[in-house]
This record gives sequence, C-alpha cells and structure tokens, in this order.
Amino acid sequence: PPELAADIIDKGIVMSGGSSLLRNFDKLLSEETGVPAHVAEEPLFCVVRGTGLVMENIELWKRSVTTRG
Repeated sequence: PPELAADIIDKGIVMSGGSSLLRNFDKLLSEETGVPAHVAEEPLFCVVRGTGLVMENIELWKRSVTTRG
C-alpha cells in the first residue's frame, strides 16, 4: 500500500536476522536503495520474540488475520 511505502522511505528499513550482522550490509543496502537501513537491536532474537508475542496473544492474532467475505 502507498502509505506503507511512504513510511519505509521516510523511516527506513529495519534489518533483522543473521544476515543483518554482515559487516556494512546496512550501509550497502542504504546506498543501493536510497532508503535508510538500520540493524534491529538484538537482530538474532526478533523473530522468536515476535512469535512469542503472537503465541501469548493468539486470539488477537487470529482476529487480525481473519478475512471476511
């Protein structure tokens, strides 16, 4: 969606996971895309923490992904 693209251009990309720890990868990504790139705090734990939050709030997650048609 356009509003998401605008947020990314304004605020940049937050990188997570092991690849984000490659030396200067954030700088390379910024240079190649023209969009600021930042490594998340503790990038190796982002996915597991996010998954934990979903599991703790599974009913809220189910409501957020349910489509009505």
